[in-house]
Amino acid sequence: MAGSVAIEESVAVGRAAREIVPRRTLAEWDRPHRSCSALGILFSQHAERDPDLLPIRYGRMSASPWTYLRGAAAVMAADLALSPNTGLTVQLCGDAHVLNYGLWASPERNLTFDLRDFDETLPGPFEWDVKRLAASLVVCAWENGLPDETADAAVTSAITSYRTHMRDYAKMSELDIWYDRIDASTPLASLDSRDRKEVRALIAKQARKRTSLGAFRKMTEVRDGRRQITENPPFRTHLDRPENSEEAEIARQVFETYTASVPEQLTRLLSRFTLSDVVRQVVGVGSVGMRVYLLLAEGRSGEAPLFLQVKQAGTSVYEPHLGPSVQDNHGHRVVLGQHLMQSATDLFTGWTRLEGHDYYVRQFRDMKIIPEGRQIAPYLTEFAGSCAHALAKAHARTGDPVAITAYIGKGRAFTRGIEEFARAYARQTHADHADLVVAIADGQVETAPGW
Repeated sequence: MAGSVAIEESVAVGRAAREIVPRRTLAEWDRPHRSCSALGILFSQHAERDPDLLPIRYGRMSASPWTYLRGAAAVMAADLALSPNTGLTVQLCGDAHVLNYGLWASPERNLTFDLRDFDETLPGPFEWDVKRLAASLVVCAWENGLPDETADAAVTSAITSYRTHMRDYAKMSELDIWYDRIDASTPLASLDSRDRKEVRALIAKQARKRTSLGAFRKMTEVRDGRRQITENPPFRTHLDRPENSEEAEIARQVFETYTASVPEQLTRLLSRFTLSDVVRQVVGVGSVGMRVYLLLAEGRSGEAPLFLQVKQAGTSVYEPHLGPSVQDNHGHRVVLGQHLMQSATDLFTGWTRLEGHDYYVRQFRDMKIIPEGRQIAPYLTEFAGSCAHALAKAHARTGDPVAITAYIGKGRAFTRGIEEFARAYARQTHADHADLVVAIADGQVETAPGW
């Protein structure tokens, strides 16, 4: 009886949200409502970043509208906040674009498909993640020369998948939702047999290579009798110059202090490893300028290299619009969001704070298979459905799937709204990218080779 009452209440909440945000209004996008230019928002992020790396950031963002979208999460967050939201709160990924999904190894060493990036995670309205995924599908399609019909089909596939799986989660118990996993075979199921075989072989190859041992073989060398990470300036460099000695020490202290945030059994495991080398990394697009380090630790046996990535965590781009995080450490915010949204999380995740900066730690490579746009382009419609399945699972774990299902409904109103928004925001992304290119040409923005 109590269960049926709760379900009825959730249905009522979801339907009431239609009065706040009618589903047809999800399509609306109106640039003149912006109170700040896209460039102004990007410039406002400079305070948290290393100024020496900003030219690389803009070099990457200026390469194409697609790379611009990846680096402009703060711009889209501000744009989403211009309209009323449903109030149907979930743990937002915050940057749910189509390439922020991939395969991970569970602690049992099984590959699972899930979200992969949580730097901007924060509780917020579910539709904001859905809109970012949908817009990214259109931009990704255009980037790879796919016709408008394919872009539209990919968005429709994503929204249909999200709605279908959210409806399924609405019928499941809390524990069943929490234990649900999307294994590696699920994204392959919608492919034809020939494509499935080809992609399965690629996954198996990447899973073997993308491990700490694989990175150890490819990215290290013995120099002066000591095992070191190889350099690739300016994207991977040692911190052995006097002016960088403080950064090198911070990275080493993170390795020692972050263990306070992990379970005691992992602390004991880490005590068997000795830190061998540290380099500074430049990673991603939106993350460029934040402090990122790659650490090599070696086990006593000499047979167990471990690569850990230390990444500075700043304020989520959604906090100016949704309020500050309840976690007082942004590294904690990121790691908690990851644990909440992923079915199986990297064993080594943790966080700490040093010299006024928050950091989180994770394995650098743990059978992580992250696709590239050109790789998924031939299967974009099918891949979009798998991404939306993972997003629905994450939202069902952290929100109310019954209320979300009631809001979405059975018709096409929600789907049409998101489809129209995706096309409009993709056009806006192209316009914003063009503005950045002009600013670079005018000398307002300095760039450096990004890749």
